[in-house]
Order: sequence, then C-alpha cells, then structure tokens
Amino acid sequence: MDVTLHLAQDPEADELLGRSPLAALVGMLLDQQVPMEWAFKGPSTIARRMGAEDLDAHDIAAYEPEEFAALLSEKPAVHRYPGSMAGRVQQLCRYLVETYDGDAEGVWRGVSTGKELLKRLQELPGFGKQKAQIFLALLGKQLGVRPEGWREAAGAYGEPDAFRSVADIRGPESLAKVRAHKQEMKAAAKASGK
Repeated sequence: MDVTLHLAQDPEADELLGRSPLAALVGMLLDQQVPMEWAFKGPSTIARRMGAEDLDAHDIAAYEPEEFAALLSEKPAVHRYPGSMAGRVQQLCRYLVETYDGDAEGVWRGVSTGKELLKRLQELPGFGKQKAQIFLALLGKQLGVRPEGWREAAGAYGEPDAFRSVADIRGPESLAKVRAHKQEMKAAAKASGK
C-alpha cells in the first residue's frame, strides 16, 4: 500500500494514510461526528504524539488507557470525543493484535471475495455495515484491493463516481461533491421525518 490519498486534505496526514493500512483503518474508525478531514488527520496526530512515523497496533494496544486518552485529548484534540474514541482505537488495535498479529493489512490480504472482505471488516470493533462498506469501497477504488465482487459487497458506495463517501474523494472538487451529497441526504431524511 503506497498511494496518495486526499482524505485529510493535509499532505503529511494523507501520505501516512496512503502507506499505512492501520492509519487508514483508524481514520475510518474516527470518521464519525466530526468533519472527515479532522477524522483522517487523527492517525498522523496520534503517531506524532507517540513519537513515531507510523501507528503500531501492538504499541497502541499496550498503552495505558488513561494515558492514551490523554494523548488524544491534548489540544487540538484528535476527536470531539477523545476519551471514548481513544478506547475505540485501542479496542480496534487489540483486536488486530489478537486476530492478525497486529498487521492491519491482514484484514484484506489474501481475501478472495468482496463478501468475505466485508465480513472481515464488519468484525472489526467500531465497524458496522455502513462503515465496513465505505472502507471496502475505499480499498477497491483507491488502494487497489479488488477481490471478486468487491463493488457489489460495497453496495452503493462501490458504484463508480458515486460521490457518496470518502471512497470517492481524490481532491477538493470531489470532496465538495461528497459534501453536497451528504447535505442532500440529511435534507431528505429531515423532510421525511427520520
């Protein structure tokens, strides 16, 4: 994995996301209740605060929980809810250590079908079906992970040029299209009373 992503809209953070499977997973995990750029800048901020050039699942899993929460809470905070998200990041890393010996890429390495990959992603702590489908679409569209049936397993997020999620963001123009789509969805949900 060594591509250029544009999810954080920050060159250093995006470079890390493009070369580090764990950073990409952590960014996706953080992508809730905060602006997308903030979420995907989080892995770079965590690595820098840990004095590292990359994230390491073993190191994060072994970190003392209160100290890790404090690390994410330093100003500027990594997330709107740094304490609870610190716990979620550690839970994800513990799962990766126990299941994949800390190798985040092991989640998708050797997977032969999109259905199997979706199942593996949904087994990750903090990854429900929608988040798993979005990450699967990101893997397929931008990171070259394309097992048979990946688009179908990713649902609507797998459609070419869908502009529904981070999977379609390649720069400021596509970011604006994704934002517009999300606003339309919110307005439609509000209009229907959901």
